[in-house]
Amino acid sequence: MTGQTTPLPEDLYRRLGSLPAANIGDVLDRLYVAEAAISTVWKGAKVVGPAFTVMTAGGDNKLIHEAIDTAAPGDVLVIDGQAVTHRALLGDLMGRRAKARGLAGFVVDGAIRDADDLGAIGFPTWARAVTPAGPYRNGPGLLQVPVSVGRVVVNPGDVIVGDDDGITVIPRHRLEEIVAAAEAKHAGEEEARARIAAL
Repeated sequence: MTGQTTPLPEDLYRRLGSLPAANIGDVLDRLYVAEAAISTVWKGAKVVGPAFTVMTAGGDNKLIHEAIDTAAPGDVLVIDGQAVTHRALLGDLMGRRAKARGLAGFVVDGAIRDADDLGAIGFPTWARAVTPAGPYRNGPGLLQVPVSVGRVVVNPGDVIVGDDDGITVIPRHRLEEIVAAAEAKHAGEEEARARIAAL
């Protein structure tokens, strides 16, 4: 299956971009938050976008190359690498290709390499580990199927929100509800901060 994702409405991109991943996770009852091992590989990264999913054999990136060429601008590649960390699934060159095609970021349950270079080009990337060891390119793999990343099931088209705290996944059918609830949560925390500052 290689179907395209549905882009997010522009107002939802804007609203989600102003919300911390933590507040979104709070209103999802902390059930759709990737475990802490899936962390940003450079500080300051932020991503919002629909998930284009990849399931691949551990340490093999054949299907990731195909996904970069298939996914739509704005998509986040969400890669189930079976939590294998002894081979990097992608690095700087694949990041440059993905950025040139307008993709929004990588979320990898596996390892990556060239972390500093991915930061230098400003391509948002989260991964389980960093290693200099390169990948195989034999397959097998699947595109646009349900995957598991950081112990969270991600379906094609679910919405990914990532920042320095980590990755939160919004089920697509709950998007409007969760955005509104997260905005209310965030506003409540901002009011609390103002009260504390006034003490």
